Amino acid sequence: MAKENAPLLEMRGIKKDFFGNQVLTDINFKLKQGEVLGLCGENGAGKSTLMKILFGMDVIRETGGYDGEILIDGEVVNFRTPFDALEAGIGMVHQEFSLIPGFTAKENILLNREPKRKNVISEVFGDRLNTLDYNVMTGRAISAIEKMGFHIDADMVINDMPVGHKQFTEIARELSKENLKLLILDEPTAVLTEKEAEALLKSIRIMSEKGISVIFITHRLHEILDVCDKVVVMRDGRIALDSPAKETSVEEITRYMVGRQVDFANKKDIRDHSDAETIMSIKRLWVDMSGETVRDVNLDIKKGEILGIGGLAGQGKLGIPNGIMGLCEAGGTVLFEGKEIPLNNPRRCLDASLAFVSEDRRGVGLLLDETLEWNVVFPAMQIQEKFLKKLFGGLIKWRNEREIGAATQKYIEELKIKCTGSKQKARELSGGNQQKVCLAKAFALEPKFLFVSEPTRGIDIGAKSLVLDALKKFNRENDVTIVMISSELEELRQICDRIAIVSGGKISGILPADKPSEEFGMLMVSQVK
Repeated sequence: MAKENAPLLEMRGIKKDFFGNQVLTDINFKLKQGEVLGLCGENGAGKSTLMKILFGMDVIRETGGYDGEILIDGEVVNFRTPFDALEAGIGMVHQEFSLIPGFTAKENILLNREPKRKNVISEVFGDRLNTLDYNVMTGRAISAIEKMGFHIDADMVINDMPVGHKQFTEIARELSKENLKLLILDEPTAVLTEKEAEALLKSIRIMSEKGISVIFITHRLHEILDVCDKVVVMRDGRIALDSPAKETSVEEITRYMVGRQVDFANKKDIRDHSDAETIMSIKRLWVDMSGETVRDVNLDIKKGEILGIGGLAGQGKLGIPNGIMGLCEAGGTVLFEGKEIPLNNPRRCLDASLAFVSEDRRGVGLLLDETLEWNVVFPAMQIQEKFLKKLFGGLIKWRNEREIGAATQKYIEELKIKCTGSKQKARELSGGNQQKVCLAKAFALEPKFLFVSEPTRGIDIGAKSLVLDALKKFNRENDVTIVMISSELEELRQICDRIAIVSGGKISGILPADKPSEEFGMLMVSQVK
């Protein structure tokens, strides 16, 4: 029984440590019915761990549980599994998708809750032989989709969806549950376009009006102020700020998040490379990548520059590096230092001293169950035979553990990777720190040319500044040409020399990074013939 006037959720004195590392210390806050709480903090501040505790994730139980109390409607609860949390009316949309690729949107939305109907066989042999009632399924799926205020095709297979629609499918799955009281959204707008993000914020307001409480985790701080009733800021496993949203600001939230002022205003350092040699020339590039359109890209990249590639979602910006580096089928011509790089052959790209930090850090970028040391040095060891000891002219080789440890520690310190040490597994790090490991892996290759795709996606404002500075430093000190692909125009303008905009699978224009943002916006919506 719910206690009268009790908050929907209360967390009291929550503490948690992982592998001897204290990640949460004395967390206390309350959330009322229908209230939207914005939860923010740097990567590694403890946000995701706190939500895993609330949602009863297995990793919490398997690592010794937690201290403190969680109360729902005034009653102490102890969720041992996510099923317990779901039964209590708590839903969660995680940073990483948990959809079945070969199923349609409606099949994913109603997974394990499919409406069934009897037939002649099930009448005789039992309910296990009931068939799915697809008409009812379609109606329920469409109803959940309509609650979001953003249309997705209920019959589209997940494999064929752009990434933003996958995110909305996850959210629709939670909205389809009739007993939903509290929805946790962990970085839901990180993969969305501006239009999709606006639709999601509108959906959150609708949920709130219907009495559903929302915990909204995001690094886009203006979204917090747009949609949330209160803001909780975490820093180093503690609550640094608990305030009504209307009584705070982006500047104040940032200060509490990082414990310092973060100022991007004076970081632009535009350089003119027009007289430099062309290090890479891309001619008539097409790429077959799901959710992306790359049909005729022509682009010359100058030696030593930082070139940004921007554009709206699905227009082709992500497809360009994935096609050139051989992760997706591609055609056309790519010349690097005057020599043709064969497409659809990742090893030839790496042998030519090209490197790639993928936007898919978990699927492509990391060996999740290996140590940070192995993640950082493995490509350089395999491709360039670095970090190896050799005997008899290389007939016998073994790992140089001292060099491996020293190199990994160097990048841990330079990139401020929050971890217990170089032996920690990559899976155990927060998303932002995993992204930093991907950068370290690329840096260890010491490439001549580096593609970096969405390097700050899902990274907090303090870590974002650090990552952008690290890329600029790597470019300046090593004369490495960098092509940075990003959905955020302003971060491209912070470190790039020129920015190319992709529209309809082609380059619609290239401008110096200090041009007004309106000019880039016009290129994004232009249709290239």
